[in-house]
Amino acid sequence: MQRTLITSAIPYINGIKHLGNLVGSQLPADLYARYCRARGHEVMFLCATDEHGTPAELAAAKTGEPVAAYCARMHEVQAELARGFRLSFDHFGRSSSPQNHRLTQYFAGRLAENGYIEERTERQVYSKADKRFLPDRYIEGTCPNCGYDRARGDQCENCTKQLDPTDLIEPRSAISGSTDLEVRETKHLYLRQSALKHGLEAWIDSKTDWPVLTTSIAKKWLHDGDGLQDRGITRDLDWGIPVKRGEDDWPGMEGKVFYVWFDAPIEYIAAAAEWAEANGRAETDWRRWWRTDEGAEDVRYVQFMGKDNVPFHTLSFPATIMGSGDPWKLVDYIKSFNYLNYDGGQFSTSQGRGVFMDQALEILPSDYWRWWLLSHAPENSDSEFTWENFQASVNKDLADVLGNFVSRVTKFCRSKFGEAVPAGGDYGDRENELIDDLYIRLRAYQDHMEAIEIRKAAAELRAIWVAGNEYLQAAAPWSEYKTDPDAAAATIRFSLNLIRFYAALSAPFIPDASAAMLAALKTGDSGWPGEDLPAEMARLAPGHGFDTPEMLFRKITDDEREGWQARFSGQRG
Repeated sequence: MQRTLITSAIPYINGIKHLGNLVGSQLPADLYARYCRARGHEVMFLCATDEHGTPAELAAAKTGEPVAAYCARMHEVQAELARGFRLSFDHFGRSSSPQNHRLTQYFAGRLAENGYIEERTERQVYSKADKRFLPDRYIEGTCPNCGYDRARGDQCENCTKQLDPTDLIEPRSAISGSTDLEVRETKHLYLRQSALKHGLEAWIDSKTDWPVLTTSIAKKWLHDGDGLQDRGITRDLDWGIPVKRGEDDWPGMEGKVFYVWFDAPIEYIAAAAEWAEANGRAETDWRRWWRTDEGAEDVRYVQFMGKDNVPFHTLSFPATIMGSGDPWKLVDYIKSFNYLNYDGGQFSTSQGRGVFMDQALEILPSDYWRWWLLSHAPENSDSEFTWENFQASVNKDLADVLGNFVSRVTKFCRSKFGEAVPAGGDYGDRENELIDDLYIRLRAYQDHMEAIEIRKAAAELRAIWVAGNEYLQAAAPWSEYKTDPDAAAATIRFSLNLIRFYAALSAPFIPDASAAMLAALKTGDSGWPGEDLPAEMARLAPGHGFDTPEMLFRKITDDEREGWQARFSGQRG
């Protein structure tokens, strides 16, 4: 049994995420986790909310809540939305957990022992209007590299170049908009990433199977300008993990917290510890996933994230693990995504532009969104959500192809043979030809899923659905029945087994529809199809009862589409 560890980039706590966030990490990670489980892997699928830093403080201030209470409430909001989209996490943790506090402080202590932490006096931007030091991301200005006028002080979202706040042209506070800024001295801890550059580079070079998007971003950060820079890992904030050297106080760092980007990836490990505690498991049960000296040497670790998160997962987090000197599990494969844009512009949490997860579920069930988002995943380039494309894809793929097949087969069987798999007739050339075709397509589908080529997998799955429709149309049991009822019975028996086959293959993409198909067929047999496809097409034997299901997918009307376009044309209120 293969053991597969899967993590999704953890969503920030300040607000509900939009569909671009969803398809950039959590949803494809869930697809892969469901597929791996279906193939018999032992899977640990982890995610969490990223709760520290200034954005959480500011969001809490807007609601009038203490920041800890705000984070607790928003964690449950995000967890509920994850359940709504059927994200099958083994644990959905919190970066503010006691486990993450201990692990973050532990890693900092180990890095210091090994000479990879350096205390530096630095000049940091202070906002007089806000009466506080400003974290890098809360200073905005014009990027000196590409001219983007909303670049942040840590990175330009437009060109992805790593920045310092003092690099920005015409900087301003992102909190108040004030330009009354001054530079003051403060002491901070730095992770000496530059000292780990050669090890990181050799490790990245060894990952020859990684997506080009992942490696190109990593190497850009390694080599651009002066190369990989040391990075501050502490901040002058109240909310966060207090700076400690393991369990000991860190002289000179009183009142400071670890930078959110230092503690957030460590939460992947901490989430496993949270899982163990929540389920009454021993500490060894989570460490076997993360420590190569305690059982993780045979684990395949796969991460999912948007391209903006790649530098931290290819460089900063691996530097933390390598620098600790401990045998923690490093990632084996990073699946990164480009951006999903929205109807001629960009999705934006901060600007409230686009469709957000809660709004999507108010409109339609999760499978509609899962199918469109995954089948249009921005893997090789940015992609765009348009309401016209969404309507066309739902209506054609889900309603006309899959849903129509299930409806035609079950309704025809009920009207001519009753609600049981009919006996009579034998499979012939037409069925054998389809089985031969399905064998080829099944192998291609599995290959794409193994390679995490999501759009290709979706296209192959749709082709498998189409093949069944073409078979049914050519066999025409409604005509066969008039002259050869046994032949029509064989066609319908084969088609009912195709529905079970479709339910198993489709479950990673559209789990609710898959469950509905299996429930209608009155079977709990959700097992992944084996190599013997003739046997697969005989799993439901003559006499096996079924229910004629309600409409599996309904079509989106033009009026609905136009109404949704109008509703979501402006900013979220």
